[in-house]
Amino acid sequence: MTTTATRSAPEPNDPPDGTTGALAVNQLRKSYGAVEVLHGVDLDVQPGERVALMGPSGSGKSTLLNCICGIEPADAGQILISGADLTKMNAAELERTRRESIGYVFQSFHLLPTLTARENVEFPGQLIGLAARERRERAGALLDQVGMSHRAEHLPDALSGGERQRVALARAVMNSPRLVLADEPTGSLDSVIGDQVLELLQTISDELNIALLLVTHDTDCARICHRTVRLHDGRIAKPD
Repeated sequence: MTTTATRSAPEPNDPPDGTTGALAVNQLRKSYGAVEVLHGVDLDVQPGERVALMGPSGSGKSTLLNCICGIEPADAGQILISGADLTKMNAAELERTRRESIGYVFQSFHLLPTLTARENVEFPGQLIGLAARERRERAGALLDQVGMSHRAEHLPDALSGGERQRVALARAVMNSPRLVLADEPTGSLDSVIGDQVLELLQTISDELNIALLLVTHDTDCARICHRTVRLHDGRIAKPD
């Protein structure tokens, strides 16, 4: 893939000033046919804050995550990323916001199989038009940060599950997003490697002041978060 547009790499997010949240979900509703899955969900995440989203299977966690990242359109309500309302954006605006402001870490890694670890990390920067030298330097620094610089030129099939998730984490923050969405990021890993990935998530969130919404079934994973929000039958449960 080639591109002629270039731009400077995003800077780490500014410290929170208490005025604009990284994520604000207001009265979000989503139905599939006659079945309403989300019933007026409210959720906010501040810059640099880590929030665990927990709940039983079928509670609406995946639907909520898909709405936040723009995969699924909401039926009603607002989704604000740093004050910008995704529900009012056209397709081009939504795609730009997803590329520039949201990072993703998934259980199944989702690395591109024909690209090396370094190329996978560079890819989000290529999509938004970062200059080739800047992409390579930033990808190299991130791979070093997650302990993968020695595997930078390997394809995903040559990497272990833990190594793939480290690469996926570096890729998720390539563009210094305002928000990272992590969906069961340790679900495919053993406990030791999973703990290492969680520590990296916490470190990168702290260092770059990136908000994290972590979807998990595991209370042990939630320990890196500042607070836990529970979703039950499409509604945010009141704290005990």
